Amino acid sequence: MKKFLLAAAAGTLAGVVVTTQVAAPLLAQEAAKSNNVYEQLDLFGDIFERIRSQYVEEVDEGDLIEAAINGMLTSLDPHSSYLSPDDAADMREQTRGEFGGLGIEVTQEDGFVKVVSPIDDTPADEAGVESGDFITHVDNESVLGLTLDEAVDLMRGPVGSEIVITIVREGETEPFDVSIIRDTIKLTAVRTRTEQDTVVLRVTTFNDQTYKNLEAGLNEQIETAGGIDNIRGIVLDLRNNPGGLLNQAIRVSDAFLEKGEIVSTRGRKLEDGERFNATEGDLAQGKPIVVLINGGSASASEIVAGALKDHRRAIVVGTKSFGKGSVQTVMPMRGDGAMRLTTARYYTPSGRSIQALGVSPDIVVEQPRRAPESEDDEEAAARGARSEADLRGRLNNDSLSEDEIRQIEEDNARAEEAAKLREEDYQLAYAIDILKGLTALNGNE
Repeated sequence: MKKFLLAAAAGTLAGVVVTTQVAAPLLAQEAAKSNNVYEQLDLFGDIFERIRSQYVEEVDEGDLIEAAINGMLTSLDPHSSYLSPDDAADMREQTRGEFGGLGIEVTQEDGFVKVVSPIDDTPADEAGVESGDFITHVDNESVLGLTLDEAVDLMRGPVGSEIVITIVREGETEPFDVSIIRDTIKLTAVRTRTEQDTVVLRVTTFNDQTYKNLEAGLNEQIETAGGIDNIRGIVLDLRNNPGGLLNQAIRVSDAFLEKGEIVSTRGRKLEDGERFNATEGDLAQGKPIVVLINGGSASASEIVAGALKDHRRAIVVGTKSFGKGSVQTVMPMRGDGAMRLTTARYYTPSGRSIQALGVSPDIVVEQPRRAPESEDDEEAAARGARSEADLRGRLNNDSLSEDEIRQIEEDNARAEEAAKLREEDYQLAYAIDILKGLTALNGNE
């Protein structure tokens, strides 16, 4: 017993010695780090004073400090930044759904401004700006070397004023100019319509109104169709949707899921992580869903697409999404400004981060560029559309009843409608064709 106690005591003493030997260097390292931080802050103060007293022109001290703060944040990643009081007010307006500008969501890549997506029915959209475009100049002034906020400031201006942006686009050999008239951007978060017995939910952004608009629009289309049994399925169109509020992405995902994880976030510390789960209830009442995405689908759009894909609740069609898998927290600061700081990454239910990878569609479908039609093309199409019924002296088909003839005419009209949609929006037409196939397979066609 005595030997055991002594051995135990020796072990305890040895532990104390080892701990002391390890702790001393660690404490010294921490002290050195603290001293280094203070030295760097002193250096910052010295440089600030030199600039203030010796720069060739008088400088605004507030602007100088604000620029230093913004530089510190933008050095972290493209989505962290300082928001001046005016910028913070603009951001609050955008989440409410109305603001002034061009109507594009942008990020920064290789020093240039990259278009994440144009917003539907805005000046930029109508001018032909596309997802993936690089903006190199604004009114002949280069944006190279500017922060993203500085470049955005160049694009702001009075409603009704003209701006000329220079664009570099993949597939185009030369940069080209686009003239845009600034306007007040009123965002309609969700537009709904019915195409060929399919409800199309076009979600353009995730702001305060998104879920409310989606629920009301879907219910209205179902009621107009005479009930859910008359609906083939739903197309959730998230193309060129740059994202927005996380809570709205969760609510939209939850609208079509009965249970299970929607998304999780993981920050620097384990305890900062969050997990969001679906609640019972499906607005689509089990009807099949196709989600449309493309390279302009980012952030909140990717949360929805990833959740519905992982739970096999929807077939995802289109092209790979943008790949913004980080969460920004907006923190109010003194003086009515704010700091937008990346605080977490988000993960789809399968535990996969889409940061810089994007959501890959189940079925890759490119949207072909529409080539202008010539008169020769129209004439050839007209010649190709001729059938037996157009021939002089043809035999009549007297074996069909009036109801059968009417049914054939209705089928032909639907086929012509589908062909027209393929010309206008190939990806959407493809999504509707998938839903037709699913309902036919289930014997509901």
